[in-house]
Amino acid sequence: MAPAAITLAADAPKLSSANTGFMLIASALVLIMTPGLAFFYGGMVRVKSTLNMLMMSFISMGIITILWVLYGFSLAFGTNNSFIGWDSDWFGLHKIGLTELWPGYTIPIFVFMVFQMMFAIITPALISGALADRVKFSAWSLFIALWLTIVYVPVAHWVWGSDGWAFKLGVIDFAGGTAVHINAGAAALGVILVIGKRVGFKKDPMRPHSLPLVMLGAGLLWFGWFGFNAGSWLGNDDGVGALMFVNTQVATAAAMLAWLAYEKIRHGAFTTLGAASGAVAGLVAITPSGGAVSPLGAIAVGAIAGVACAAAVGLKFKFGYDDSLDVVGVHMVGGIIGSLLIGFFATGKGQSTATGVFYGDHSFTQLWKQCAGVGAVLAYSLVVSAVLAFLLDKTIGMRVTEDEEVSGIDQAEHAETAYDFSGAGGGVMGTAASALAATETRKVDA
Repeated sequence: MAPAAITLAADAPKLSSANTGFMLIASALVLIMTPGLAFFYGGMVRVKSTLNMLMMSFISMGIITILWVLYGFSLAFGTNNSFIGWDSDWFGLHKIGLTELWPGYTIPIFVFMVFQMMFAIITPALISGALADRVKFSAWSLFIALWLTIVYVPVAHWVWGSDGWAFKLGVIDFAGGTAVHINAGAAALGVILVIGKRVGFKKDPMRPHSLPLVMLGAGLLWFGWFGFNAGSWLGNDDGVGALMFVNTQVATAAAMLAWLAYEKIRHGAFTTLGAASGAVAGLVAITPSGGAVSPLGAIAVGAIAGVACAAAVGLKFKFGYDDSLDVVGVHMVGGIIGSLLIGFFATGKGQSTATGVFYGDHSFTQLWKQCAGVGAVLAYSLVVSAVLAFLLDKTIGMRVTEDEEVSGIDQAEHAETAYDFSGAGGGVMGTAASALAATETRKVDA
């Protein structure tokens, strides 16, 4: 072997048990975000839609997992094309060695694949919050399968694939501001413009039925997001992952406080729903920018996102689109803010979760790159998602009937209800129901 080859072999990355273990833990943390999202959304809807909201997230864990193994990973992270990946050895994961490393890193391809799988799972689940109360479960299941294939996979390749056009342009997206949050938020807007409003929108009260569930879900999201963000440095030992961990906490706290302050000034109260929503807004905004800004910059990103997202959620009433659980106002707006603020607050490294490092400082040059990435993802996802929803609506139908929506989508689509107050130990409601049943029985007997 030539001396140069010996040197190259010595410098080649070797499998790191520590980094591999860390990334497996990070992957598990990202997975727990989807049940967390289910609780977050499930508590925000009315009782009659609780199970449907939970199932719209949980079904993503099944469908997306299988499709990601079959072809999603290959198309998202294969090489040789700026718009879509391709690696036939990765289809079905059938030619990947157990210790074969992700190029340039110290973790196996399998570990990187499963980490990215968790991102692919939660992204379509985010869309579901905009469609609460009114979408057929079968249509939703088919929609997310098609959406992963036609929207998520190409966008992930653009932003994170080593040959993706946005990656090569220098668009900074540490962990998913464009590929996850703007992508999901724009898709949500596209779909709701097609399927229309809920029955009683702007007329009937549609308050959250369980704020404790909302807070539980927000807490699980916050907890899991450390894996989502810090894990996106893929275990590299140069401190950027630690910075991202710190910035995730800092920006989330700042956004929560800023949202609550906005609420108090605008509406006169500090609400638990506002605290939960503000925290999620901060998590969204720091996701693309956290590896490129300082902790002080993270405070600024979080505070700006908290106020902007709090203001944005009211736009649905002004413009008349029914974004049930504020996916557009929090995820799309928060993702845009976090991505664009890189152009103002970046101080050094900014990274794509696939490979490579960008060294970007706050500048007009970086800002226009961020604008290009944001604009392309937003437009593509909105238009293609709307077309998908339109085609499904005209073929199998996207919405349940008006009667089923009014009576409750849980019973219509799942033949279940979230809470049973009629059985033994049902408390006041159970006692009242039993008394009513006994009264009716006596009437019949009489």
